Amino acid sequence: MTDKRMKKLADVLVNYSIQVQPGDWVYINSSIVALPLLKEVYQGVLKAGGNPTVNIYQDDLNEIYFREAGESQLDFVSPTLSMLYEQANALIHLRGAENTRALSGVDPKKQARRAQATRGLTETYMDRSAKKELRWVLTDYPCLAFAQEADMSLRDFEDFVYSATYADQEDPVAEWTRIHKEQQKVVDWLAGRKTVTVKSPNADLTLSIEGRTFVNSDGRHNMPSGEVFTGPVEDSANGWVRYTYPAISNGREVDGIYLEFKDGQVVKATAEKNEEFLLTQLETDEGAKYLGEFAIGTNYGIQRFTKSILFDEKIGGSFHMALGAGYPETGSKNKSSIHWDMICDIRQDSEIRVDGDLLYKDGKFKI
Repeated sequence: MTDKRMKKLADVLVNYSIQVQPGDWVYINSSIVALPLLKEVYQGVLKAGGNPTVNIYQDDLNEIYFREAGESQLDFVSPTLSMLYEQANALIHLRGAENTRALSGVDPKKQARRAQATRGLTETYMDRSAKKELRWVLTDYPCLAFAQEADMSLRDFEDFVYSATYADQEDPVAEWTRIHKEQQKVVDWLAGRKTVTVKSPNADLTLSIEGRTFVNSDGRHNMPSGEVFTGPVEDSANGWVRYTYPAISNGREVDGIYLEFKDGQVVKATAEKNEEFLLTQLETDEGAKYLGEFAIGTNYGIQRFTKSILFDEKIGGSFHMALGAGYPETGSKNKSSIHWDMICDIRQDSEIRVDGDLLYKDGKFKI
């Protein structure tokens, strides 16, 4: 029997997040592990009058690809995939895993080359999203591998996921509407301001947001959501940050990351674990050493680290920044084939000021 919370989550994705309309071409990219949720989403798209195209991926196939592919194969971009990114009206990404470390033994240079090859797809996706030509949403299916990463039983992890997405509530859309209204107060307060300073035992940072727009992330793109974010002025970041949570990318966990910025660029980078991978990613392209995002997590229903960036970057009492590509709708001009979020806890002895005014202290908004 299908969990009724899963049905509600599928309904929210289809009818709230991307609001499928009759005739929409909807690309559904799903892990094979997420097949139960995929079936519910597929049915929902059809009921809404959409035309679904499905791609199913598997960890083993990804591992085989990166181990066996030569340079020309790493550079090849499927015309079918290009067409989907250029023409589809909506995209739903259902993430799942059989083994979250399937790519941990893969040469990071191969992964960087592949990221470079697909950079055009990333830019198309971001540009069309900013122009509201492409509606998209991603979510994590509560599977065993993700539960293990989070140090939870599968049942407890399912409860966590459905609670964070409000799929366990009678009216999830009403909850997301409420969150939108609360976050909009912060977005409105930030409008037109210029300089952000972060002071914390784990950060001493200044950056400019002049001419940039903050986005109210309310479940339209990420499910769950709960953040306000922007793209800082590219050459403005100065100072340092020591990320308190591991940053995970392409099957690798990089822990104890310390970054120093000068005039926007990372000038020093160290890590206690997998430092070589961190340095390789920073050399992916010119934009990889600059910030594409500055964000504050607002979801106080998420208070534990799960090793899934979709949940962790929303932790109430944290801020995160992404190296690499910025979202054009924020005004960001940074281009890169990577977008790597890194999270820092600021719940103690910490504050964020904007143009000298106190916005945030010890994990709470003060406006």
